[in-house]
Amino acid sequence: MELLVIIIASAFASLVTLFSGFGLGTILTPVFVLFFPIEIAIALTGIVHLLNNIFKFVLLGKYAQWKVVLQFGIPSMLGAFFGAKLLLSLTMFTPIAVYHFSGKEFAVEPVKLSIAILMIYFALVEIFPALQLFTPTKRSLPAGGLLSGFFGGFSGHQGALRSIFLIRYGLSKEQFLATGIVVACLVDFTRLSLYSSQLLSSNAMQHWEFITAAVISAFIGAYAGSKILKKITLGIVQKIVAVMLIAIAFGLGLGLI
Repeated sequence: MELLVIIIASAFASLVTLFSGFGLGTILTPVFVLFFPIEIAIALTGIVHLLNNIFKFVLLGKYAQWKVVLQFGIPSMLGAFFGAKLLLSLTMFTPIAVYHFSGKEFAVEPVKLSIAILMIYFALVEIFPALQLFTPTKRSLPAGGLLSGFFGGFSGHQGALRSIFLIRYGLSKEQFLATGIVVACLVDFTRLSLYSSQLLSSNAMQHWEFITAAVISAFIGAYAGSKILKKITLGIVQKIVAVMLIAIAFGLGLGLI
C-alpha cells in the first residue's frame, strides 16, 4: 500500500511540476512523512528531487538559455550554500502559532509563512497584472537567483521563487522550463553536498525500494509531461504556476506542508 501511494504521488507530482517548474519536493515530502520519520522523509525527497531534475534535463536541457542560467543560477548556488549552512546551524524553529485539526497538530513557522505571503502576492500578479510593482529585468535576475537559492538551501522551497522571476523574463515555455531545470540541478547539487552527512546518518538508502519506485514513477510523469508540453501554450503554463503558487502558499502558511 505504501509503495502504491508513493508511486501515484511521485508520478502526479512530477507531471504537474514539469509545467510549473516547482512543487515536486513540496508534494512528496508530506507523502513520505506518512510512512517515515521526518529526517528520512526529507532525505528520500532530496534524492528523488535531484534524480528527477537530471532526467528532466535530459528531456529538455537543449532549450536552456545559458546566459540566464549564468545570471540566475550562479547566484542561486551561492544563496543555496548560505541557506543550507544557516539551516544546519539551527536546531529548531519557534512556531508563531500551533493548532489542532482532526486530531493532528500543525505549526505555523515564520520562514514558511514569509514564503507563503510572497508566493500569494506573485500568484495574484499573474492573475491581476495591475498589482505588479516591478518588472523583472536582467538586473534583477542575480538578486532573484540569490533569494530563491537561499530559500532552496534553507527550507527546500526555491522552485516557486525561481519560477516567479523566470516566467516574466520573456522566455518561451520550453526555455522557461529547461532553464529552471538547470538552475534546480545546480541548487540541488549545492544543498545536497552540504546535507550529505545528514543523508548518510538518516540511513535513507536502506529504503532503496521506495527510492526506486518514486524515481521511476517520477521519470514516467516527467516523460508524459514532456509529450503534453507540445500541446499547451505559455499562457496555460503561467496559469498553472499561479494556481500552484496559491495552493502551496496556503499549505505552507497554515503549516500543512
